[in-house]
Parts: sequence; structure tokens; C-alpha cells
Amino acid sequence: MLIQTESKAQGWRAVAVFDDRPDALIFVGRSSTQVRQQYAEAYAEVLDDEEREHVTTVQLQQWSGAPDAGRWVLKNTLKVPAPVKARVAA
Repeated sequence: MLIQTESKAQGWRAVAVFDDRPDALIFVGRSSTQVRQQYAEAYAEVLDDEEREHVTTVQLQQWSGAPDAGRWVLKNTLKVPAPVKARVAA
């Protein structure tokens, strides 16, 4: 019997992989398309400058299994977003 508490599970996520610390969750979404469209903005908001310097890859992962018993499976590697240049007021 499958009991689901949401109308549609949040089955996809973007995770930052660092060279010097544990991985960090960036974004969780209902589809790979949603995660691909929104992870770059979340990346800029969630991670500070020092953390972004140590990101080696961003992984796209999908939940596999029951809601209470499963694991995250690597589906693809996403592009690490380019640093955002600060705008200087003239």
C-alpha cells in the first residue's frame, strides 16, 4: 500500500558537490525541468561567495523508491552557474 502525503512528490533535486566539505542541497522540485529552470537562481541565493568557490559540480538527482524507503539516484550533472558580477552604480 502506497500512502502519499502530497498530491505529487518532490522527486527531483539539485545538489552542490564541494571539494572540501559535505554536499549541499540547492533546490528540490517536482520535475527535472523545474529543477533545471530554477537551480541557478537558488544556487546564488543559498551559497555564499566562499562556498561557491569550492563547488566542483552540481548534480541532478531523482528519488527512487517509496516515499519512506528509497534513495537519491544521480541522473545528470548540471552546469555550475557562472559567478554573478556585482553592478556598480554610476
